[in-house]
Amino acid sequence: MNRKFKQRIGTALVGLAMIAGAPLASAKEVVKIAFLAPLTGSVSADGIGGRNSAELAVKVHNADPKSKYEFQLVTLDDECKPSTGVQVATKASADPSIMTVIGSYCSAATIAMVPVFIRFKVPVVVWAAVLPAITYGQKSDNINRVSATLINQNRVAAQFMTKSQHYKTWVALYDTTDYGKDMFKYFDQFLKEQGGTMVASFGVPPDQQDLTAVLTKIKELNPEVIYFGGLTPLGVRVLKQMDQLGIKAQFQGTSGMVGPSFIQGAGAGLAEGVIAMYDMKPVEDLPGGKFFMDKYKEAGYNEPFAAYGPYAYSATTLVMDTIEKTGPDRAKITAELRKIKDYQAIVGKITFDDHGQNINPTTTKYVVQDGEFIDWDKSEYATGKRKLKGR
Repeated sequence: MNRKFKQRIGTALVGLAMIAGAPLASAKEVVKIAFLAPLTGSVSADGIGGRNSAELAVKVHNADPKSKYEFQLVTLDDECKPSTGVQVATKASADPSIMTVIGSYCSAATIAMVPVFIRFKVPVVVWAAVLPAITYGQKSDNINRVSATLINQNRVAAQFMTKSQHYKTWVALYDTTDYGKDMFKYFDQFLKEQGGTMVASFGVPPDQQDLTAVLTKIKELNPEVIYFGGLTPLGVRVLKQMDQLGIKAQFQGTSGMVGPSFIQGAGAGLAEGVIAMYDMKPVEDLPGGKFFMDKYKEAGYNEPFAAYGPYAYSATTLVMDTIEKTGPDRAKITAELRKIKDYQAIVGKITFDDHGQNINPTTTKYVVQDGEFIDWDKSEYATGKRKLKGR
């Protein structure tokens, strides 16, 4: 190999090295956002559906050539446990490369995260947890929520079950987390305002398997309705053991059990006629419902998006649109999120009050008919063709 040829090779290699080392002019800055959800454990179906929906939002946004940033979703599993929730909230909040935290599903885990979020001053958008204290328990600048609190669903439930369905007596069975206790607290309050009678109430741990003793007591009290305040796994056990004991009361649940997992767990026959309230219209009736369902199907996810998937998608889109406006700066993101008014999301318009709570969600009454939760107003129960228990 002659000297001139060696010089040419050397020059070419240097040139290639310079090209390889230089950033592409079209490359976008990568911005990380964290998504917290129960990805394992008894309510993982809801967490995975939310995670998939958030991931879908990121894919759709990143495909837009007009976006300034390339977003990366960092998913963390809180297991629906307060202790694990604190750990993953700390991990996300303490990472300066993560600009915003979106989380979580379980109220018990999310309320435990709140002090962490406040301490690290990380902007937060809650996508599902409904405990009022998450936004209203303190005045913070950085915690916001796109989903509703549990207050209004219990107000609507008390009005509907007394005035429309004319039930008079209830026994409450709720889990002893903050979520379950607040569900019972507000329903009991609104029930009294409507003239209904709460004969008795019982709190049980969310992981209690054998409910025979408490359900036997309830059977002796013979209420017209059993109000259940808890999540899907416990709700399924309650309904199955009610059936085994021959309890004929109407089963009335809350938003934490709305979705396909409850019906799969209980079975379509046993779940038929179960009532529950949830602060979102059926997905197909949402402003962006068809778009969301089509995109989710196209993405090929094996799991359903579950009840709160549209809220997870909306929270993630809101965060990315905000960062596109402010840039990746936690303080600026925090300030801009609190200004949100009439933001058009797939679930409808989002407006945050001075505590960061979305004021727009409205409660829809749901009933299980032929193996799925459907809007009461579109059901055969509403027309009188089918009847709730005792009607």
